[in-house]
Amino acid sequence: MSAHPVDEKLPALKMATTGLQHVAAMYAGVVAPPLIVGAAIGLSATDLTFLTGACLFTAGLATFLQTLGVWRIGARLPFVNGVTFAGVAPMTAVVASTKDKTDALPVIFGAVIVAGLLGFVAAPFFSKAVRFFPPVVTGTVITLIGVSLLPVAFGWAQGPNPGARDYGSAKYLTLAAVTLLLVLLLRRFTRGFVKQIAVLLGMVAGTLVAIPFGVTDFGPVADADVIGFPTPFHFGVPQFHLAAILSLCVVMVVSMTESTADMLALGEIVERPADERTIAAGLRADTLGSALSPLFNGFMCSAFAQNIGLVAMTRIRSRYVVAIGGGFLVLMGLCPMAASLIAVVPRPVLGGAGVVLFGSVAASGIQTLVKAGLDKDNNVLIVAVSLAVGIIPITAPEFYHAFPETARIVLDSAISTGCVAAVVLNLVFNHLGNGRDAQEVTHPMEAPAMVHAVSHE
Repeated sequence: MSAHPVDEKLPALKMATTGLQHVAAMYAGVVAPPLIVGAAIGLSATDLTFLTGACLFTAGLATFLQTLGVWRIGARLPFVNGVTFAGVAPMTAVVASTKDKTDALPVIFGAVIVAGLLGFVAAPFFSKAVRFFPPVVTGTVITLIGVSLLPVAFGWAQGPNPGARDYGSAKYLTLAAVTLLLVLLLRRFTRGFVKQIAVLLGMVAGTLVAIPFGVTDFGPVADADVIGFPTPFHFGVPQFHLAAILSLCVVMVVSMTESTADMLALGEIVERPADERTIAAGLRADTLGSALSPLFNGFMCSAFAQNIGLVAMTRIRSRYVVAIGGGFLVLMGLCPMAASLIAVVPRPVLGGAGVVLFGSVAASGIQTLVKAGLDKDNNVLIVAVSLAVGIIPITAPEFYHAFPETARIVLDSAISTGCVAAVVLNLVFNHLGNGRDAQEVTHPMEAPAMVHAVSHE
Protein backbone atom coordinates (compact mmCIF):
# COMPACT_ATOMS: atom_id res chain seq x y z
CA MET A 1 0.00 0.00 0.00
CA SER A 2 1.42 3.42 -0.99
CA ALA A 3 2.21 5.96 1.71
CA HIS A 4 -0.16 8.80 2.48
CA PRO A 5 1.01 12.05 0.76
CA VAL A 6 1.86 13.44 4.22
CA ASP A 7 4.38 10.62 4.75
CA GLU A 8 5.73 10.63 1.20
CA LYS A 9 9.45 11.21 0.58
CA LEU A 10 9.96 13.16 -2.64
CA PRO A 11 13.08 13.38 -4.86
CA ALA A 12 15.93 15.19 -3.10
CA LEU A 13 15.99 18.27 -5.35
CA LYS A 14 12.24 18.80 -5.10
CA MET A 15 12.40 18.35 -1.31
CA ALA A 16 15.20 20.92 -1.06
CA THR A 17 13.64 23.59 -3.28
CA THR A 18 10.19 23.25 -1.76
CA GLY A 19 11.64 23.24 1.75
CA LEU A 20 13.54 26.44 0.93
CA GLN A 21 10.30 27.98 -0.30
CA HIS A 22 8.73 27.31 3.11
CA VAL A 23 11.66 29.10 4.74
CA ALA A 24 11.30 32.06 2.36
CA ALA A 25 7.59 32.32 3.14
CA MET A 26 8.19 32.47 6.89
CA TYR A 27 11.60 34.18 7.11
CA ALA A 28 10.33 37.73 7.57
CA GLY A 29 7.91 36.53 10.25
CA VAL A 30 10.67 34.74 12.19
CA VAL A 31 13.14 37.63 12.23
CA ALA A 32 10.60 40.39 12.96
CA PRO A 33 10.04 39.56 16.70
CA PRO A 34 13.75 39.56 17.65
CA LEU A 35 14.16 42.79 15.68
CA ILE A 36 11.31 44.46 17.55
CA VAL A 37 12.34 43.23 21.01
CA GLY A 38 16.04 43.78 20.34
CA ALA A 39 15.39 47.36 19.19
CA ALA A 40 13.28 48.03 22.30
CA ILE A 41 16.15 46.85 24.51
CA GLY A 42 18.73 48.76 22.49
CA LEU A 43 20.89 45.78 21.53
CA SER A 44 24.03 46.36 19.51
CA ALA A 45 24.12 45.17 15.89
CA THR A 46 26.23 42.17 16.98
CA ASP A 47 23.80 41.12 19.71
CA LEU A 48 20.83 41.73 17.42
CA THR A 49 22.42 39.44 14.84
CA PHE A 50 23.01 36.82 17.54
CA LEU A 51 19.38 37.03 18.75
CA THR A 52 18.05 36.73 15.18
CA GLY A 53 20.24 33.71 14.49
CA ALA A 54 19.12 32.08 17.74
CA CYS A 55 15.46 32.49 16.76
CA LEU A 56 16.12 30.92 13.35
CA PHE A 57 17.96 28.02 15.03
CA THR A 58 15.23 27.33 17.59
CA ALA A 59 12.51 27.64 14.91
CA GLY A 60 14.27 24.85 13.04
CA LEU A 61 14.41 22.65 16.13
CA ALA A 62 10.71 23.26 16.85
CA THR A 63 9.86 22.40 13.23
CA PHE A 64 11.75 19.09 13.58
CA LEU A 65 9.70 18.30 16.69
CA GLN A 66 6.45 19.07 14.90
CA THR A 67 7.08 17.30 11.59
CA LEU A 68 9.19 14.27 12.55
CA GLY A 69 7.92 13.84 16.09
CA VAL A 70 9.22 11.99 19.14
CA TRP A 71 6.95 9.69 21.16
CA ARG A 72 3.63 11.55 21.56
CA ILE A 73 5.20 14.87 20.66
CA GLY A 74 4.54 16.33 17.22
CA ALA A 75 1.49 16.39 14.94
CA ARG A 76 3.57 14.76 12.18
CA LEU A 77 1.97 17.09 9.64
CA PRO A 78 3.69 19.59 7.25
CA PHE A 79 3.69 22.15 10.02
CA VAL A 80 6.31 24.95 10.20
CA ASN A 81 7.07 26.38 13.64
CA GLY A 82 8.65 29.73 14.40
CA VAL A 83 8.60 32.70 16.77
CA THR A 84 5.01 33.72 17.46
CA PHE A 85 3.92 37.32 16.90
CA ALA A 86 1.56 37.03 19.87
CA GLY A 87 4.45 37.35 22.30
CA VAL A 88 5.93 40.54 20.87
CA ALA A 89 3.68 43.08 22.60
CA PRO A 90 3.93 41.45 26.07
CA MET A 91 7.70 41.07 25.67
CA THR A 92 8.13 44.73 24.77
CA ALA A 93 5.98 45.56 27.80
CA VAL A 94 8.40 43.52 29.94
CA VAL A 95 11.28 45.47 28.39
CA ALA A 96 9.59 48.79 29.14
CA SER A 97 8.99 47.83 32.78
CA THR A 98 12.56 46.56 33.37
CA LYS A 99 14.81 49.28 34.76
CA ASP A 100 18.07 47.56 33.84
CA LYS A 101 17.63 46.59 30.19
CA THR A 102 20.30 43.89 30.50
CA ASP A 103 17.82 41.97 32.67
CA ALA A 104 15.00 42.19 30.10
CA LEU A 105 15.90 39.14 28.02
CA PRO A 106 16.61 36.89 31.07
CA VAL A 107 13.19 37.85 32.47
CA ILE A 108 11.52 37.12 29.11
CA PHE A 109 13.36 33.80 28.76
CA GLY A 110 12.35 32.72 32.28
CA ALA A 111 8.71 33.52 31.57
CA VAL A 112 8.79 31.62 28.25
CA ILE A 113 10.30 28.53 29.92
CA VAL A 114 7.58 28.42 32.59
CA ALA A 115 4.79 29.13 30.09
CA GLY A 116 6.14 26.40 27.79
CA LEU A 117 6.36 23.77 30.54
CA LEU A 118 2.87 24.60 31.82
CA GLY A 119 1.55 24.45 28.26
CA PHE A 120 3.19 21.04 27.75
CA VAL A 121 1.40 19.66 30.82
CA ALA A 122 -1.88 21.27 29.78
CA ALA A 123 -1.73 20.14 26.11
CA PRO A 124 -3.98 17.04 26.40
CA PHE A 125 -6.52 18.95 28.49
CA PHE A 126 -6.41 21.98 26.19
CA SER A 127 -7.20 19.80 23.20
CA LYS A 128 -10.49 18.97 24.97
CA ALA A 129 -11.18 22.56 26.10
CA VAL A 130 -10.74 24.14 22.69
CA ARG A 131 -14.50 24.72 22.46
CA PHE A 132 -13.99 27.67 24.82
CA PHE A 133 -11.82 29.35 22.17
CA PRO A 134 -14.13 29.64 19.16
CA PRO A 135 -13.42 31.91 16.17
CA VAL A 136 -15.01 34.87 17.95
CA VAL A 137 -12.20 34.68 20.54
CA THR A 138 -9.29 33.72 18.30
CA GLY A 139 -10.32 36.21 15.61
CA THR A 140 -10.42 39.04 18.14
CA VAL A 141 -7.00 38.15 19.51
CA ILE A 142 -5.35 37.76 16.09
CA THR A 143 -6.78 41.13 15.03
CA LEU A 144 -5.34 42.73 18.16
CA ILE A 145 -1.95 41.15 17.47
CA GLY A 146 -1.79 42.92 14.11
CA VAL A 147 -3.17 46.21 15.37
CA SER A 148 -0.78 46.29 18.34
CA LEU A 149 2.23 45.72 16.07
CA LEU A 150 1.37 48.37 13.46
CA PRO A 151 2.69 51.24 15.63
CA VAL A 152 6.06 49.44 15.59
CA ALA A 153 6.08 49.58 11.78
CA PHE A 154 5.15 53.27 11.88
CA GLY A 155 8.03 53.94 14.28
CA TRP A 156 10.47 52.09 12.03
CA ALA A 157 9.29 54.11 9.02
CA GLN A 158 10.38 57.34 10.73
CA GLY A 159 14.02 56.31 11.11
CA PRO A 160 16.46 54.45 13.35
CA ASN A 161 16.75 56.94 16.18
CA PRO A 162 13.71 58.69 17.74
CA GLY A 163 16.03 61.25 19.32
CA ALA A 164 17.66 62.29 16.04
CA ARG A 165 16.81 65.61 14.36
CA ASP A 166 15.90 63.89 11.09
CA TYR A 167 13.56 61.38 12.72
CA GLY A 168 10.37 61.28 10.65
CA SER A 169 11.99 63.23 7.79
CA ALA A 170 10.78 62.98 4.19
CA LYS A 171 13.87 60.86 3.36
CA TYR A 172 12.89 58.10 5.76
CA LEU A 173 9.17 58.21 5.00
CA THR A 174 9.90 58.06 1.26
CA LEU A 175 12.03 54.93 1.74
CA ALA A 176 9.22 53.31 3.72
CA ALA A 177 6.65 54.27 1.07
CA VAL A 178 8.84 52.96 -1.78
CA THR A 179 9.32 49.63 0.03
CA LEU A 180 5.59 49.33 0.65
CA LEU A 181 4.89 50.09 -3.02
CA LEU A 182 7.44 47.48 -4.17
CA VAL A 183 5.86 44.80 -1.98
CA LEU A 184 2.39 45.65 -3.27
CA LEU A 185 3.56 45.56 -6.90
CA LEU A 186 5.23 42.18 -6.38
CA ARG A 187 2.09 40.80 -4.75
CA ARG A 188 -0.08 42.14 -7.55
CA PHE A 189 1.93 41.26 -10.66
CA THR A 190 3.85 38.09 -9.76
CA ARG A 191 2.83 34.50 -9.15
CA GLY A 192 3.89 31.37 -7.30
CA PHE A 193 7.18 31.40 -5.46
CA VAL A 194 8.00 35.04 -6.20
CA LYS A 195 4.62 36.14 -4.89
CA GLN A 196 5.14 34.12 -1.70
CA ILE A 197 8.41 35.93 -0.94
CA ALA A 198 7.21 39.39 -2.00
CA VAL A 199 7.89 40.87 1.44
CA LEU A 200 11.42 39.48 1.48
CA LEU A 201 12.12 40.71 -2.08
CA GLY A 202 10.62 44.09 -1.21
CA MET A 203 13.00 44.40 1.74
CA VAL A 204 15.99 43.52 -0.47
CA ALA A 205 14.94 46.02 -3.15
CA GLY A 206 14.22 48.69 -0.53
CA THR A 207 17.68 48.19 0.98
CA LEU A 208 19.29 48.67 -2.44
CA VAL A 209 17.24 51.83 -3.01
CA ALA A 210 18.39 53.10 0.40
CA ILE A 211 22.11 52.85 -0.42
CA PRO A 212 22.32 56.25 -2.22
CA PHE A 213 20.56 57.83 0.78
CA GLY A 214 23.44 56.78 3.02
CA VAL A 215 21.28 54.88 5.51
CA THR A 216 22.44 51.33 4.71
CA ASP A 217 25.20 49.95 6.95
CA PHE A 218 26.96 46.76 5.81
CA GLY A 219 29.16 46.71 8.90
CA PRO A 220 27.24 43.91 10.67
CA VAL A 221 27.85 41.52 7.75
CA ALA A 222 31.55 42.37 7.55
CA ASP A 223 31.97 41.82 11.29
CA ALA A 224 29.95 38.58 11.47
CA ASP A 225 31.49 35.12 11.59
CA VAL A 226 30.68 32.59 8.89
CA ILE A 227 30.13 29.83 11.45
CA GLY A 228 28.81 30.23 14.98
CA PHE A 229 26.58 28.62 17.58
CA PRO A 230 23.84 30.19 19.73
CA THR A 231 25.68 29.73 23.03
CA PRO A 232 23.23 28.77 25.81
CA PHE A 233 22.28 31.66 28.13
CA HIS A 234 24.29 34.17 26.07
CA PHE A 235 22.25 37.05 27.52
CA GLY A 236 22.27 35.74 31.11
CA VAL A 237 20.64 33.07 33.24
CA PRO A 238 16.80 33.13 33.03
CA GLN A 239 15.03 35.11 35.74
CA PHE A 240 11.55 34.25 36.95
CA HIS A 241 9.23 37.22 37.63
CA LEU A 242 5.59 36.43 38.36
CA ALA A 243 4.03 39.27 36.35
CA ALA A 244 6.05 38.43 33.24
CA ILE A 245 5.22 34.73 33.65
CA LEU A 246 1.49 35.48 33.87
CA SER A 247 1.68 37.68 30.77
CA LEU A 248 3.51 35.02 28.71
CA CYS A 249 1.13 32.30 29.99
CA VAL A 250 -1.71 34.28 28.43
CA VAL A 251 0.31 34.40 25.20
CA MET A 252 0.80 30.63 25.44
CA VAL A 253 -2.96 30.14 25.62
CA VAL A 254 -3.38 32.35 22.55
CA SER A 255 -0.59 30.48 20.77
CA MET A 256 -2.10 27.08 21.58
CA THR A 257 -5.47 28.30 20.35
CA GLU A 258 -3.99 29.47 17.04
CA SER A 259 -2.04 26.25 16.62
CA THR A 260 -5.15 24.17 17.23
CA ALA A 261 -7.05 26.10 14.59
CA ASP A 262 -4.09 25.74 12.20
CA MET A 263 -3.90 21.98 12.78
CA LEU A 264 -7.59 21.58 12.06
CA ALA A 265 -7.23 23.61 8.85
CA LEU A 266 -4.07 21.79 7.73
CA GLY A 267 -5.61 18.40 8.47
CA GLU A 268 -8.41 19.18 6.04
CA ILE A 269 -5.99 20.46 3.37
CA VAL A 270 -3.76 17.36 3.45
CA GLU A 271 -6.77 15.03 3.86
CA ARG A 272 -5.63 13.69 7.21
CA PRO A 273 -8.09 15.25 9.67
CA ALA A 274 -6.52 16.29 12.98
CA ASP A 275 -8.22 14.38 15.79
CA GLU A 276 -7.90 15.05 19.51
CA ARG A 277 -4.75 12.93 19.81
CA THR A 278 -3.07 14.72 16.88
CA ILE A 279 -3.93 18.11 18.34
CA ALA A 280 -2.54 17.13 21.76
CA ALA A 281 0.69 15.86 20.15
CA GLY A 282 1.01 19.03 18.07
CA LEU A 283 0.50 21.23 21.13
CA ARG A 284 3.16 19.25 23.00
CA ALA A 285 5.60 20.02 20.19
CA ASP A 286 4.69 23.73 20.27
CA THR A 287 5.04 24.02 24.03
CA LEU A 288 8.17 21.86 24.41
CA GLY A 289 9.80 23.77 21.55
CA SER A 290 8.93 27.00 23.37
CA ALA A 291 10.30 25.73 26.71
CA LEU A 292 13.60 24.66 25.11
CA SER A 293 13.95 27.75 22.92
CA PRO A 294 15.22 30.15 25.66
CA LEU A 295 18.08 27.74 26.44
CA PHE A 296 19.48 28.80 23.04
CA ASN A 297 18.30 32.44 23.41
CA GLY A 298 15.10 32.03 21.36
CA PHE A 299 11.49 33.04 21.99
CA MET A 300 8.14 31.26 22.16
CA CYS A 301 7.35 29.14 19.09
CA SER A 302 4.07 28.29 17.37
CA ALA A 303 2.68 27.28 13.98
CA PHE A 304 3.03 29.63 11.00
CA ALA A 305 -0.32 29.99 9.25
CA GLN A 306 1.17 31.42 6.03
CA ASN A 307 2.90 28.12 5.41
CA ILE A 308 -0.43 26.32 5.54
CA GLY A 309 -1.46 28.51 2.61
CA LEU A 310 1.72 27.44 0.84
CA VAL A 311 0.82 23.76 1.31
CA ALA A 312 -2.65 24.43 -0.10
CA MET A 313 -1.22 26.32 -3.08
CA THR A 314 1.54 23.87 -4.06
CA ARG A 315 -0.39 20.72 -3.10
CA ILE A 316 2.90 19.28 -1.81
CA ARG A 317 1.78 17.68 1.42
CA SER A 318 4.90 15.81 2.58
CA ARG A 319 5.94 16.56 6.14
CA TYR A 320 9.50 15.68 5.17
CA VAL A 321 9.59 18.70 2.85
CA VAL A 322 8.83 20.93 5.83
CA ALA A 323 11.41 19.06 7.91
CA ILE A 324 13.99 19.96 5.23
CA GLY A 325 12.87 23.57 5.69
CA GLY A 326 13.56 23.17 9.40
CA GLY A 327 17.05 21.99 8.49
CA PHE A 328 17.64 25.16 6.47
CA LEU A 329 16.52 27.24 9.48
CA VAL A 330 19.01 25.43 11.73
CA LEU A 331 21.83 25.99 9.22
CA MET A 332 20.96 29.70 8.97
CA GLY A 333 21.03 29.92 12.75
CA LEU A 334 24.52 28.40 12.72
CA CYS A 335 25.75 30.99 10.22
CA PRO A 336 25.88 34.43 11.88
CA MET A 337 26.73 36.04 8.54
CA ALA A 338 23.40 34.87 7.10
CA ALA A 339 21.55 36.06 10.18
CA SER A 340 23.35 39.43 10.05
CA LEU A 341 21.89 40.22 6.64
CA ILE A 342 18.64 41.32 8.29
CA ALA A 343 20.59 43.83 10.40
CA VAL A 344 21.64 45.56 7.17
CA VAL A 345 18.04 46.42 6.27
CA PRO A 346 17.38 50.09 7.22
CA ARG A 347 14.58 50.72 9.71
CA PRO A 348 12.44 52.71 7.22
CA VAL A 349 12.58 49.75 4.81
CA LEU A 350 11.49 47.44 7.62
CA GLY A 351 8.72 49.91 8.39
CA GLY A 352 7.34 49.78 4.85
CA ALA A 353 7.43 45.98 4.81
CA GLY A 354 6.03 45.88 8.35
CA VAL A 355 2.85 47.67 7.26
CA VAL A 356 2.09 44.71 4.99
CA LEU A 357 3.35 42.09 7.43
CA PHE A 358 1.54 43.34 10.51
CA GLY A 359 -1.52 44.53 8.58
CA SER A 360 -1.84 41.03 7.14
CA VAL A 361 -1.98 39.62 10.66
CA ALA A 362 -4.84 41.97 11.52
CA ALA A 363 -6.59 41.08 8.24
CA SER A 364 -6.22 37.40 9.09
CA GLY A 365 -7.99 38.06 12.38
CA ILE A 366 -10.80 39.85 10.57
CA GLN A 367 -11.16 36.88 8.22
CA THR A 368 -11.53 34.64 11.26
CA LEU A 369 -14.14 36.99 12.75
CA VAL A 370 -16.16 36.81 9.53
CA LYS A 371 -16.54 33.09 10.19
CA ALA A 372 -17.36 33.69 13.85
CA GLY A 373 -21.07 34.32 13.38
CA LEU A 374 -21.28 38.09 13.77
CA ASP A 375 -24.95 37.87 12.89
CA LYS A 376 -25.39 36.91 16.56
CA ASP A 377 -25.88 39.81 18.96
CA ASN A 378 -23.79 38.16 21.67
CA ASN A 379 -20.81 37.74 19.36
CA VAL A 380 -21.00 41.36 18.26
CA LEU A 381 -20.83 42.45 21.89
CA ILE A 382 -17.91 40.11 22.64
CA VAL A 383 -15.89 41.45 19.72
CA ALA A 384 -16.82 45.09 20.36
CA VAL A 385 -15.89 45.12 24.05
CA SER A 386 -12.82 42.87 23.69
CA LEU A 387 -11.38 45.02 20.89
CA ALA A 388 -12.07 48.17 22.91
CA VAL A 389 -10.35 46.72 26.00
CA GLY A 390 -7.42 45.47 23.91
CA ILE A 391 -6.94 48.78 22.09
CA ILE A 392 -6.68 50.78 25.34
CA PRO A 393 -2.90 50.17 25.78
CA ILE A 394 -2.33 51.11 22.13
CA THR A 395 -4.29 54.35 22.00
CA ALA A 396 -3.91 55.43 25.65
CA PRO A 397 -0.54 54.07 26.86
CA GLU A 398 -0.84 55.79 30.26
CA PHE A 399 -4.38 54.57 30.95
CA TYR A 400 -3.21 52.19 33.69
CA HIS A 401 -0.54 54.50 35.13
CA ALA A 402 -2.02 54.29 38.65
CA PHE A 403 -1.73 50.49 38.79
CA PRO A 404 1.28 48.67 40.29
CA GLU A 405 4.17 48.13 37.88
CA THR A 406 3.82 44.34 38.01
CA ALA A 407 0.15 44.54 37.02
CA ARG A 408 0.98 46.85 34.14
CA ILE A 409 3.05 44.17 32.42
CA VAL A 410 -0.25 42.38 31.75
CA LEU A 411 -2.52 45.43 31.48
CA ASP A 412 -0.23 47.26 29.04
CA SER A 413 -0.43 44.35 26.60
CA ALA A 414 -3.24 44.61 24.07
CA ILE A 415 -3.01 40.87 23.44
CA SER A 416 -3.24 39.87 27.10
CA THR A 417 -6.11 42.17 28.04
CA GLY A 418 -8.04 41.55 24.83
CA CYS A 419 -7.68 37.78 25.12
CA VAL A 420 -8.83 37.68 28.74
CA ALA A 421 -11.80 39.90 27.92
CA ALA A 422 -12.79 37.77 24.91
CA VAL A 423 -12.57 34.47 26.81
CA VAL A 424 -14.53 35.75 29.80
CA LEU A 425 -17.22 37.43 27.69
CA ASN A 426 -17.56 34.34 25.49
CA LEU A 427 -18.11 32.22 28.60
CA VAL A 428 -20.70 34.66 29.98
CA PHE A 429 -22.62 35.24 26.76
CA ASN A 430 -22.28 31.92 24.93
CA HIS A 431 -21.89 29.26 27.61
CA LEU A 432 -23.73 30.36 30.74
CA GLY A 433 -27.50 30.52 31.11
CA ASN A 434 -29.38 31.13 27.88
CA GLY A 435 -26.39 32.62 26.07
CA ARG A 436 -26.54 30.03 23.32
CA ASP A 437 -29.98 31.25 22.32
CA ALA A 438 -28.78 34.70 21.26
CA GLN A 439 -31.01 36.55 18.84
CA GLU A 440 -29.67 37.40 15.42
CA VAL A 441 -29.03 41.00 14.50
CA THR A 442 -28.76 42.62 11.12
CA HIS A 443 -26.75 45.58 12.41
CA PRO A 444 -24.49 45.88 15.48
CA MET A 445 -26.46 48.88 16.78
CA GLU A 446 -29.87 47.24 16.38
CA ALA A 447 -31.66 46.37 19.60
CA PRO A 448 -32.35 42.66 20.21
CA ALA A 449 -36.01 43.36 20.98
CA MET A 450 -36.49 45.03 17.61
CA VAL A 451 -34.80 42.13 15.83
CA HIS A 452 -37.01 39.68 17.69
CA ALA A 453 -40.09 41.58 16.59
CA VAL A 454 -38.93 41.85 12.98
CA SER A 455 -38.10 38.14 12.83
CA HIS A 456 -41.69 37.27 13.66
CA GLU A 457 -43.33 39.54 11.10
